[in-house]
Amino acid sequence: MAERVGIVGVGLMGQAFSHQLLQSGFKVQGYDLDERRLAQLHERGGTPVESPAAAARGVRWLITSLPGSEVVREVILGANGVAEAAARGLIVADTSTSRPEDSAKLGAELAKRGIRFLDACVSGTSAMAWKKDLIVIAGGTVEDFEAAKPLFAGFSRAAYRMGAAGSGAMAKLIINLILFGNRLALAEGLVLGMKAGMEGESLLQVLQDAACSSKTMIDKGPKMLSGDYTPEGLVRISLKDARLTLEQGTRLGAPMLVTSLWAQLQQAAYQQGLAELDSSAFIELLREMAGLPKRTRRNSKRGNG
Repeated sequence: MAERVGIVGVGLMGQAFSHQLLQSGFKVQGYDLDERRLAQLHERGGTPVESPAAAARGVRWLITSLPGSEVVREVILGANGVAEAAARGLIVADTSTSRPEDSAKLGAELAKRGIRFLDACVSGTSAMAWKKDLIVIAGGTVEDFEAAKPLFAGFSRAAYRMGAAGSGAMAKLIINLILFGNRLALAEGLVLGMKAGMEGESLLQVLQDAACSSKTMIDKGPKMLSGDYTPEGLVRISLKDARLTLEQGTRLGAPMLVTSLWAQLQQAAYQQGLAELDSSAFIELLREMAGLPKRTRRNSKRGNG
């Protein structure tokens, strides 16, 4: 008999998670505030439900894929929340990019209720999620991590335990920090090439095969060249994540040079009306600074999911 999984939040990432789980033989029951997302879940073979509590009813595992830790807390502990219907021993896997200390606190509170918690952040874009090309970076007990492995195998290619609750969220912020630098360097290099009159496709092909190659060049390079910013991750979410990372740097006394610059660029992109486009849209700011023509092909269509 197929195992049933609950999910709260079926947006860009949540739709891909639910699709992969359904393809892996799980039954999926999900909740989202957006009725359109629930209709898409139904079309793919999932079961839409009316509340976070309903998503948690009768399941062994529940995924949250939400904007941040404040929303996660409300969805789990608020009215009609997950905790109201959770069976003892339920494992909540929070895939949101959350504040590490919030994850640690929530995990401790849920443990007192007999609910197990993992801050199970994922690394990869929504486009990568549709290809099952994600990794899970989790924080929590060894026992809970081992018990969640069948779930993680349903929507990711690998899962890693980083330590106690909160450590998965911290590792995700560090991954994002390094991605910020990769994307900024790529955009700066492409704009320099554009100013020099180089053929963009040839330049990107060389970059992808050179010592500087990275996944960013494969995932974001074509978007930066074409100006097609169909979202795989939004400017406003990237700005939120950058601010979370800066907060951790301040708390721990660590230098945040790249993150500070990235946050300013994403803030500027947000203010220029690019909030709902892919985070790579910030290259338009660099093009403008370089005196290159404005591009009107700023695709705001939603991507997969």
